[in-house]
Amino acid sequence: MRTEYAGELTEDSLADDWLSQFATWFADAVESDVPEPNAMLLATASADGRPSARTVLLKGYDQRGFTFFTNYESRKGDDLAGNPRASLVFPWYALHRQVIVLGTVEKIAREETEEYFAKRPRSAQLGAWASPQSSVLRSREELERRFADAERRFGDGVIEPPPHWGGYRVTPEEVEFWQGRPSRLHDRLRFTRHGVERLAP
Repeated sequence: MRTEYAGELTEDSLADDWLSQFATWFADAVESDVPEPNAMLLATASADGRPSARTVLLKGYDQRGFTFFTNYESRKGDDLAGNPRASLVFPWYALHRQVIVLGTVEKIAREETEEYFAKRPRSAQLGAWASPQSSVLRSREELERRFADAERRFGDGVIEPPPHWGGYRVTPEEVEFWQGRPSRLHDRLRFTRHGVERLAP
């Protein structure tokens, strides 16, 4: 199965900084109706180097980096506690594009978590309390019972974020913009702390 890629990314067309370039490409993905354009692959590794990867949703980005939210007691949370580095990949296949990020990770301020959590649908707020993410469950029914318990616990009241739930920010050290080209001669331009460099495809 082969697809002949089409596109172009040159040094002349590249923005002056990774943030501006990402904003342009992200807008292109949204306007092109790419399914869930904010979906990104998050790769982490444990303190002893065991890798794991999963898809999470980007919830914000600025000059400080890329933000996502999760259960701090999940597998990714355990990985990041022992090895606070990660890679992100935005796989915009329909546009023959990828953005690849390598950086350090830290928890965001609790105030930022609370502000975001308040905007979530109530069912998602309850789910954050109900799910012991990455833990083994005896059955689907156990998860549904936990959700029902959370509904009874909070009733119609305000739901605050669980203490074990919150945001992380990936601060980039490198951001690569990958554009597919014919003959597999892809354009790969990478922002680093020292400038921009072109990589062989």
